[in-house]
Amino acid sequence: MKIPMDSLRELERERGISFETLVEAIEKALSSAYLRIINAEHEPNVRARAVIDRETEEVTVYRQDVEIDPDTDEVTVLKEWEDTPADFGRIAAQAAKQVIVSRIRDAERDITFGEYSGREGDIVTGIVQQHDHRYTILDLGKTEALMPPSEQIPHERYEHGARLKAYIVEVRRSARGPQIIVSRTHPNLIRRLFELEVPEIMDQIVEIKSVAREPGHRSKIAVASNDRNVDPVGACVGSKGSRVRMVMNELRGEKMDIIKWTDNREEFVANALSPAKVKEVRILDDDETALVIVPDYQLSLAIGKEGQNARLAARLTGLRVDIKSESQMRKESEPPEEEATPEAAAEPEPAADADAEPVTEPAGGAD
Repeated sequence: MKIPMDSLRELERERGISFETLVEAIEKALSSAYLRIINAEHEPNVRARAVIDRETEEVTVYRQDVEIDPDTDEVTVLKEWEDTPADFGRIAAQAAKQVIVSRIRDAERDITFGEYSGREGDIVTGIVQQHDHRYTILDLGKTEALMPPSEQIPHERYEHGARLKAYIVEVRRSARGPQIIVSRTHPNLIRRLFELEVPEIMDQIVEIKSVAREPGHRSKIAVASNDRNVDPVGACVGSKGSRVRMVMNELRGEKMDIIKWTDNREEFVANALSPAKVKEVRILDDDETALVIVPDYQLSLAIGKEGQNARLAARLTGLRVDIKSESQMRKESEPPEEEATPEAAAEPEPAADADAEPVTEPAGGAD
């Protein structure tokens, strides 16, 4: 019985699997196969050792009688002799094939894991293969990615065969190979999409400072320019909105507000509440709250539908945003009105003058 060494060395070159690793794995498989032949798989005092000669390619099997120390589990070989079965060739070929297939699969998994583990935080394009209430599977070409419900945009439909982009959240090992977890809701998906569409971001001329997102509804990004001749907002919007439109289309119509970042916090908070017009911003003494004063007609726009605009502005700036209208501020600044005092008791009627002459009515005379 011979094992072709040339084939194993070719696998080493093509698949990157160590030649010695393959040989040692085949030897272990042959030892197990021999023990099954002699019905000694479950006999602890019987072992086997298979050896493949690297030069002649011949397989030799040695049977061993061993003794196991009950305290230390140390194995001592008492006797060893050659006992290669005469019809071992077919069994050895099957064992070698199984080992090679298994090792190739493991090697491919390791290569895939190594390729994607370094891409956490990157963006990938996949094709929807399966979608149900548990997860969505994306075909990435060499492997598959899982998108759990928590990473899916609410109400977004994932039809079979649809192509979409997703953000790699985590790559982990599992019994079935590397498991790649992707997301469509992660705020950094916005960053990566703009990097693809805006060359100035890739060239580090424009920088995305922060991102706030409510997936499927609206996102705000704060951008700054490292070149005074480049408008960061205009670079991200593109000619006639072409660049931001590409990002919105990928996110199925999610609205996008692009804000100019500034280190002046009052100005930054005012920008973050766009499209509302802000009259004044005050950073309170706790240094964590921004009091924003807006015209009365801008109050609902500043707060947004169900408070969305205010929430996104708070996440974008990292401050608690308290929005009040001008009339509310005037009412709070006015001194409280004094309570009306009860009216004084009615004055008593003046007493009759003692010196006044008494008035007598004339008595009627009898006829």
